Amino acid sequence: MNNSSTQLQATSSLEEWLSYLENGHFKAIDLGLDRIKAVAQELDLLHPASFIITVGGTNGKGTTCKLLETLLINAGYRVGVYSSPHLIRYNERVRIQNQELDDELHCHAFDFIERRKTQSLTYFEYSTLAALYLFKQAQLDVVILEVGLGGRLDATNIVDNHMAIITGIDIDHTEFLGSTREAIGFEKAGIFREGRPVIIGDPTAPVSMLEHAKKLHCRVFCRDKDWQFSAQKDSWSWFNYEKVRWKSLPIPQIPLANAATALAAVACLPFPISDEIIVQSLTEAELTGRFQRIKTEKLTRLAARCHKSVEELPQIIIDVGHNPQAARYLAEKITALRDETAGRIHAVCGILKDKDAEGVLSPLLPLIDAWHCVTLGGYRGQTGAELNAKLRQVAESCHQAVQTENQDSVRDGVLAAIAQAKKQDCILIFGSFHTVGEFLEMLSEE
Repeated sequence: MNNSSTQLQATSSLEEWLSYLENGHFKAIDLGLDRIKAVAQELDLLHPASFIITVGGTNGKGTTCKLLETLLINAGYRVGVYSSPHLIRYNERVRIQNQELDDELHCHAFDFIERRKTQSLTYFEYSTLAALYLFKQAQLDVVILEVGLGGRLDATNIVDNHMAIITGIDIDHTEFLGSTREAIGFEKAGIFREGRPVIIGDPTAPVSMLEHAKKLHCRVFCRDKDWQFSAQKDSWSWFNYEKVRWKSLPIPQIPLANAATALAAVACLPFPISDEIIVQSLTEAELTGRFQRIKTEKLTRLAARCHKSVEELPQIIIDVGHNPQAARYLAEKITALRDETAGRIHAVCGILKDKDAEGVLSPLLPLIDAWHCVTLGGYRGQTGAELNAKLRQVAESCHQAVQTENQDSVRDGVLAAIAQAKKQDCILIFGSFHTVGEFLEMLSEE
């Protein structure tokens, strides 16, 4: 029993619980597994399902998890997914059978842990234990764990997986993971387990990662070495060198490289998934905030606020990309978008101060016609004016003119962009989960 137990109970609101968890530990991020693993062992939470898949990487984790989830559910398995961060509601972090759970279930899980824990825990450690508890209660076949930060010391790594997946590797979270791909690769390889399969979706995997896999005698399946994919105009194909092959696949709504990485995992699963299920799942899998075009029916109230009809609004696209690798992918999508629209592209951009703003802005600078730099709150946020100054510095170093202004909130930036944009234009809202999340909250409030 925890002697310093809070006044909170299972009947307290989820908002009250989250406020308590945010302030319950002296550090917001406190990497290391000793404390959380001790609690997980005490509560018997280290085996939440019979098959565990852990997914790490800098970019592409969420969409890879989403396609795997869709594939496994369509194949008849009971599946749980733990992911982070959330966009609007905490409930987004835990899905069972592709459904978010009610507040009451989360509160009950928090109460179960709070009454029994013997260690101080961070917000993420608490939420990880709560997810494991909820998964175990649901008696699932497969649990998919998305790594929060790095891998080796991330809270999700207390669970021994049966398969590890690494998506793309890029420079991010340097204060915790190191400033080179080799250092970051080693941290992410920390999710590998002795003799278990490892799927690597990065075409240039760091040597440190491959050496760690070799040391553990893992069965490694690397992109462009053990498996490949190729895109045609309206379809794509996946194959490996053992002749497991899928041809004429439908183009998914998620990045093709991530879809291919998920199929590489499917090829290594110890249970079958049919070709028909693969085709069906590729057409269904979609994740909020990944180059997502907002449907017009969701914009009715926003249009009214701007004294326009929905038909007069420009296309609105949201993307949570917040590091250079994600920005380069976003630039490819914007380049393709320019081929289908004759209008201007307006960016509403908010980036956290601990991110590589120059690396994010540089690949997009030649493609954006007008910028709205917006303020993000919190201890990691920066003002629109600060981001505007960084944007101007990047433009000056590239000897490129830039049309830019700053606003004090995502809401103000969106309204300003709509006021300036014409029907044939496009508004891109991007730069952070916080930026996209605030816009989605704005839509729900409207």
